[in-house]
Order: sequence, then structure tokens, then C-alpha cells
Amino acid sequence: MKLIIHGGFFSESSTNQETKKAKQDALAEIVTLGYEYLKTHNALETVVYTVALLEDNELFNAGMGSQIQSDGKVRLSASLMDGKTEKFSGVINMEDIKNPIEVAKDLISYDDRVLSGEGAQNFARKNGHAFFNPITAQRQSEYEAKLNQSNNKGTVGCVALDDEGNLAAATSTGGKGFEIPCRVSDSATAAGNYANQHAGISCTGVGEDIVSNATAAKIVTRVTDGFSLKEACDKTFTELKAFDGFAGVVGISSTGEIYHCDSHPYMVWASFDVNLQVFS
Repeated sequence: MKLIIHGGFFSESSTNQETKKAKQDALAEIVTLGYEYLKTHNALETVVYTVALLEDNELFNAGMGSQIQSDGKVRLSASLMDGKTEKFSGVINMEDIKNPIEVAKDLISYDDRVLSGEGAQNFARKNGHAFFNPITAQRQSEYEAKLNQSNNKGTVGCVALDDEGNLAAATSTGGKGFEIPCRVSDSATAAGNYANQHAGISCTGVGEDIVSNATAAKIVTRVTDGFSLKEACDKTFTELKAFDGFAGVVGISSTGEIYHCDSHPYMVWASFDVNLQVFS
């Protein structure tokens, strides 16, 4: 059993030491809770549970504390992929919801598995997800002061390998802040979140760069074709350099290899593979 999570880039919000310590502590706690959950649940259930914990923490740009789009609204996106069945589900630009990753989980059993906007909203309400305003006081003040125009690299994600060898990946984001309303990020696409029976990847960074590079799908495909996870990540990140792409990934392979990397300093992450590890 292995678990790795990320909480976007450290530069996504304040870069002081107090914030750094708070993120280290939060990621350590969440990955530990996720690993304990994994002991009695499968990979798919675990990534949803763990990403929901990240969504509920105001330190990260997903769910609570998500950044605000240029029209003053928060719109959330999230996706989920089951490596065993190779089913992908997601929601794009949902408003007034607490945990978009849980809506993505509900969708995975449907034929129509990726919904956006009003359709995603209606589906969520019909499936018991209540109205919730995710805007925090800090995000509102940042929005009003227009502090987030260059702080746009936040997402959360999780990849899990369960004791039966199944992989799953989940990713959630509150967007980059001050974007054109309804802009689509990578987080609810196969470029930002992908898994099969060989590897699982969750991305963070600039969504347009990640989509241009098809980052998550490329890495998983290369592992499927015989690359090690590190080799697949390193090659894919070399290709990002052609346009100075900004991205970070966490991943696990079916052989148990666990890896993370980023193109710019630096992604915040934590993993549990026998022992707890947290970014420093």
C-alpha cells in the first residue's frame, strides 16, 4: 500500500515560514489519515476520501479557500480515475459545492461521466450535495486587493495503490484566480489526472501548460510501454521545457515505485510508503 498527495505550489499563497509549516503539518496529517483509510478501503475510495480532506482545508486552493474568478465567483473542478476499470469521471466549473471530488465519485457509475456548469450543479443537488459557499475571508480580501493575478498554481491531488494492486488518482482545483469566467483547467481532464493498471498521476501547475503537454496521460502511457515511473516523468518534463511549462506531479506505479517532480520550485507534497515523508 502506498499513498502520495500534493497541495499545489508553495508560491500559490503566502510564502512565509508560518505558512510553510502549516502546509507541512496539514499534508502530514492528511496523508497519514489517508494511509490509515487505505488499510480498509480500495484505492478509488481512498483517493476520494483524501482529496476531500484537502478540499476541506483552507490552506489549499480546492474546495474551501478556492481562488475567485474575475466575476467574483468560485467555480470548482475535479476528476477521478480508476486504474482498474480505466473509467474517468469529472466535474468542471461547479458553483456552490463543498466537495467536487465526491460529485465526481457519484458520476463514475454513469455513462455520462464528465459534467460542467449547470448540468454538474443539478446532478449534485439531485444526489444530495447541499448548497455551500466555499469563499473564505482571506480569498475575498485577496480578490478585492487583486493579489492573485500572478499566484495561480494551486491544485490538490492524490494517488493511491491498494493492497490488491489497484491504482487510482484524484485531482481537485479552485482555478487560478481572476481567470475568464468558466475557464477550464487541466484538473478535470486526462492531461491533469490519469490512471490505469500500470500507473496513476495527479498534476498541479498552470493548467494550459499541462493540457498542452498532455502530462498525466503521457506519463502513464510511457509507464505502460515499459518506462519506469521516474523515466516517464523525467522525459515528459523535458518536453515541457520547449515552452517553459509550469507543472508538478505525484505518481505511483503498479510496481510500487513512488515519485514526484516539478518544473519550477516548488510543489508541496507528502507521501506514506511505510514511513511518512513531507516536503521540506
